[in-house]
Amino acid sequence: MNLRHRTRDVIVPLLASIGLGACSVMPPADFPRMASVNVDRFMGGWFVIAHIPPGVVADSYNNIERYSRGDGNAIDTVYTYREGGFDGEAKRMEPTGFVLEEGSGAEWAMQFIWPIRMEYTIAYVDPDYRTTIVARSKRDWVWIMARTPEIDDATYADLVERVEALGYDAGALRKVPQQPLDRRDDVDFELP
Repeated sequence: MNLRHRTRDVIVPLLASIGLGACSVMPPADFPRMASVNVDRFMGGWFVIAHIPPGVVADSYNNIERYSRGDGNAIDTVYTYREGGFDGEAKRMEPTGFVLEEGSGAEWAMQFIWPIRMEYTIAYVDPDYRTTIVARSKRDWVWIMARTPEIDDATYADLVERVEALGYDAGALRKVPQQPLDRRDDVDFELP
């Protein structure tokens, strides 16, 4: 293989990645979202109650998403879970979120690797900021989250109906197994 082909094999994927990273992550205007989100109130820990997950967390337990303010519009994010069971290997991801300036606080971008940013839309948060639904207009992934590892059946049913109203197949939701707080060593944050 000559130098020209090797250079092309490196440059083309790099340019494609930069192009993808530059694409808008703002959801379409008709995609449902909160009219306004108090981003500071949204900060803190959220237990994943159910999700249509990316493949990497398809068999995960004890999932928790933690948000804290970074510099400017950045949100420092820590996502932890156990792989395959409550005693499975502890895993951790640390993407950076960005609150989009043109939005209402409900529109974020999530960046796992530079320069690619993915849409991350707060489709619903209850008035007390105790439960939330984070969705994507591609309707590929969705997260139902709460400030506690368990929620009552009526609240869960309401959130599932909201997910369906967003255009998702609720039958694809996976309820995330969550241990009670007194049986865990992975909760290192104050709940609001």
